[in-house]
Amino acid sequence: MQKPNDYDNTQAQGEYIPVELGGHKLVIKQVTETTSKTGKPMIVVCFDFAPDDVQPGYFMEQFKNDIRPDKKWPNQATQYILTEDADGNCSRSFKTFTTCVEHSNTGFATKWGDNFGAQFKGKKIGGVFGEQMDYYNGREMTKRVMRWFVSLDKVTTAVIPEKNETQAYKNHMNGYAAGATPTGDGFMNIPAGIDEELPFN
Repeated sequence: MQKPNDYDNTQAQGEYIPVELGGHKLVIKQVTETTSKTGKPMIVVCFDFAPDDVQPGYFMEQFKNDIRPDKKWPNQATQYILTEDADGNCSRSFKTFTTCVEHSNTGFATKWGDNFGAQFKGKKIGGVFGEQMDYYNGREMTKRVMRWFVSLDKVTTAVIPEKNETQAYKNHMNGYAAGATPTGDGFMNIPAGIDEELPFN
């Protein structure tokens, strides 16, 4: 038998390939409006790596290979963004998201009002991934998470962020309870393993 084409690069079932660190081209699958646990307005952004990214369709592949009966869209491909800061003004993380979408899609301008999230479906945006220390289910772990959105033209020059720590990890290291304090940066720290239902096709 001859070796099949691309044999050396083909992933075997059950093998796990981690997200490459640094910049990625993303496509937005869905944006939904909701409220945080404390009642603050927020959006939930679900995305995947774009067809022209170095790891195209990465999260859809993860979702398809999830054998749980109640499989969910990967938490790693979901961002929870508070739309307001502590003073009730627009949060920097929300403004960053909308600005990056506008800069990444020629002629696109954010429209306000009903059905706000629908306008973002299928739009391009960039994201920068870095390592993060977390403490979950009684153990320390290193995760690769999206740290911030960028415009598409910034993806190739994005610098890999320095490793950071979740609040749960900091609390663990200091002997506090896992959920002792909020992040305060506009992004919600959602524990690994708490995934959102896949709300789109």
